[in-house]
Amino acid sequence: MPDVNSRLDEIVKSNDVVLFMKGTPLFPQCGFSSRAIAILDHLGVAYDSVDVLQDMEIRQGIKAFSDWPTIPQLYVKGEFVGGSDIMMEMYEAGELQQLMGEKGVARAS
Repeated sequence: MPDVNSRLDEIVKSNDVVLFMKGTPLFPQCGFSSRAIAILDHLGVAYDSVDVLQDMEIRQGIKAFSDWPTIPQLYVKGEFVGGSDIMMEMYEAGELQQLMGEKGVARAS
């Protein structure tokens, strides 16, 4: 079985937009994850999510992988963007929408 960094690298590289979160998009388990999902849904982009509560190795590993201490964590086209506060700031400034456009992220269907 591959180590956690290999697993995380594969998840991040195989999805245009991926949110590591507590819970699922339908049932977020914390307010920050809920806010992150609301932002992505409002942007109308296609994204995948990983419920860190289902895998303790992923939950701890993602913090070291990104060098970011909190969850949720957003990755776009393999690059770490930030947590829910950064997502909110970028969204309010129009930067998150611009990033998604520049990276050619698909619209949700």
